[in-house]
Amino acid sequence: MYSGLKILIAEDNPVNQKYLLILLKKLGHYADTTTTGIEAIHALKNRRYDLIFMDIQMPKMDGIQATKIIRKLWPQGPKIIIVTAFPLEIYRELCFKAGADDFLTKPVKIEELKASIDHYAQKDAISELEPIALI
Repeated sequence: MYSGLKILIAEDNPVNQKYLLILLKKLGHYADTTTTGIEAIHALKNRRYDLIFMDIQMPKMDGIQATKIIRKLWPQGPKIIIVTAFPLEIYRELCFKAGADDFLTKPVKIEELKASIDHYAQKDAISELEPIALI
């Protein structure tokens, strides 16, 4: 039932984490979870992920800073989809400038989540990724 996509959720709020996990499960996906940007980076050192759903505001390291670091270490991927409660254009611009691939606002609708996954899960969009360097 589950797809072969390797998905990571970087979200500090347990309710939001669970909500995304439920939506992903309905779409036939499984995901690992982290609660900080630092944990997301460490998770990438141990496992290759195809997609990351990244919250902006997290303790210790926010999603924008984590996205910048991930892009330096893994410039060809994984695909990073920002998920935030702040739909303001300034946040959107900051996320794309940091290297994010997409931007979804909370509460995420299942149709938007599916469209984003379908777009980035195309065979040519996902590649075998090796880090440039470890931090």
